[in-house]
Amino acid sequence: MRRPGVGAERLIGLFLIGAVGFSPPVLTLFNKPLLVAGIPLLYLYLFGLWALLVVLAGLVIMQLVPA
Repeated sequence: MRRPGVGAERLIGLFLIGAVGFSPPVLTLFNKPLLVAGIPLLYLYLFGLWALLVVLAGLVIMQLVPA
């Protein structure tokens, strides 16, 4: 049996990952004049991180909903 509050802790962790991932010091690491498959690296990083956070949040929420 899972302990209560584990879902909230995971969502807080996802928020912190997003806050660090979207912070300006981290964004400057990907602000290079480099194209990956015709897409600028910064745009690819931003979309990839956003998509990853959405998928992970969906997984956490699906675990919280009783079947």
